Amino acid sequence: MATNKKKIFVTQTMSPGARALLSERDDIELVEFPNLITPKDFEAMLKQHAPVHGVALGATRFGETELEASEDIKVVTRIGVGYDAVDVPALSRRKVPLMVAGSANSPSVAEQALFMMLTLAKRAQEMHAMVKEGTWASRLGALPFDLYGKSVLIVGFGRIGTRTAKRCLAMEMTVLVYDPYKPASEIRAAGCEDLPDLDAALPRADFVTIHCPKTPETIGLFNAARFRRMKPTAYLINTARGGIVDEKALHEALVSQRLAGAGLDVFEQEPPPVGQPLHSLPNVIMAPHVAGVTVEAVDRMSEQTARNILSALDGAPIRQNVINQDVL
Repeated sequence: MATNKKKIFVTQTMSPGARALLSERDDIELVEFPNLITPKDFEAMLKQHAPVHGVALGATRFGETELEASEDIKVVTRIGVGYDAVDVPALSRRKVPLMVAGSANSPSVAEQALFMMLTLAKRAQEMHAMVKEGTWASRLGALPFDLYGKSVLIVGFGRIGTRTAKRCLAMEMTVLVYDPYKPASEIRAAGCEDLPDLDAALPRADFVTIHCPKTPETIGLFNAARFRRMKPTAYLINTARGGIVDEKALHEALVSQRLAGAGLDVFEQEPPPVGQPLHSLPNVIMAPHVAGVTVEAVDRMSEQTARNILSALDGAPIRQNVINQDVL
């Protein structure tokens, strides 16, 4: 029997609140899929349920093949803000908006960046081990240090970078910003110093925290040459995307003591292979790409994703959350 319902694919990780927003509409049918489904299986599912009118993606890739399989896609959404797994030009060619969750997870990522700075500065892992392993007497040989008075360079001054800056300013740090796409006046108005030359900015920073998107321009942005410009006492934090940092060059910089340490929430390959060289270094802390995936952030991102879907299906997509504005 024919149905006028719009079929929406939602990942298993979508929150109950978001599902409720979609389910209360009698013109929508939800189809659940695993977040880490293989491209081949995802394509098969789309073909099985076609026509599919919208998708809410976690880490699943989406491009020309999936558009073909869907038959009648109206909107592609990310339960998050990154979209490097989505073929944006393919969507634009078909006038399909790609929508992201706006600022829903930016407080969470900013907190994670600050947490990693503090964990490294306060030598949290070492201090914990001293108490646990009975090496208390050695504590004065590995003193922690303050964020107070230190300089942090924020690379990317968007939703997350601006929030990270606020938290660093609250710690009484000097906040430097590199973002060639932001006016200097906006950066200065936030109480930060605008530095238009990344290579000139790096030698001044005690911490460098990355908050820019992964694009052809930013892949390998932090390489061996850039690490040589940083202080040997400096720390690198990456909660943005894997691939912005050259991991081999980072490992070499850490092992040769050209860099003091690193905090990584993202990796070139995810999950990274067990036993990869960075895993064995005591001056590296890691997390499994969860900076923006707190309990609260999942709820906020999911509900914003549901609102994005509904707005697009109703013919008025929330403009500020559309990545490919050329389709509007």
